Amino acid sequence: MALSDLLYPDNPKRKQELIHLHQELLDCMSTNFHATNELAGVLNEHLGCTITPIEMRESSTVKENCEIIIQVMTEIQHQVQKIDSDMKDKLEPVLYQKLYDIKEPELEKIAIAQRVFSIIFGEATSTAAMVAIKLLGSNHLTLTVSKLISLLAQIGASVLGGVSITIIGLGLEMILHAILGAVERSQLLTAVRSYEKHLAEFKAASEKYQHAIHEVTSLVRQQVQ
Repeated sequence: MALSDLLYPDNPKRKQELIHLHQELLDCMSTNFHATNELAGVLNEHLGCTITPIEMRESSTVKENCEIIIQVMTEIQHQVQKIDSDMKDKLEPVLYQKLYDIKEPELEKIAIAQRVFSIIFGEATSTAAMVAIKLLGSNHLTLTVSKLISLLAQIGASVLGGVSITIIGLGLEMILHAILGAVERSQLLTAVRSYEKHLAEFKAASEKYQHAIHEVTSLVRQQVQ
């Protein structure tokens, strides 16, 4: 009897479920890699950052790819915090508070930010200031980045975290053999169900993350046209 038959003895159709689960994860991670590079590109071009683009490594595991994207997302968080610190250091307290006042006109906030960047860089475009204001004022983006980092860490630590992303082409039996060392066979189905829950949360958080980045990058494209 095949290993997958032992795992799913009552429902042969579910033999492909684990493969589909793995493929959904890879598709979602690939989109997140692209979105993260897009945001990093905006930071590099307009705010003087030097964030290195990333790509999924087919020879690496799910966990290792999670760690790659977590590292860059953490760097983006650090850069946004640095922008905030620069604003706070170089602005009068009243002006700094205006940046976070939802009643303050956005054009005024951009003018304030541009003043700071002119001090830092010698000159600054309104696009750079607009990007900074969008990043600083976007609680949505801040929260989605933090949520996604947490979920990526959970997925990396899960039962499928040690599986290579290329194993998808080798079939269900190879995937199951690859993860049996992590848990007892009797625990495997429970572990996979837990992974499925992580994936559902991950997909929802990824959509919010990608939407938040799209809002920023779309505004940049409109600004430079």
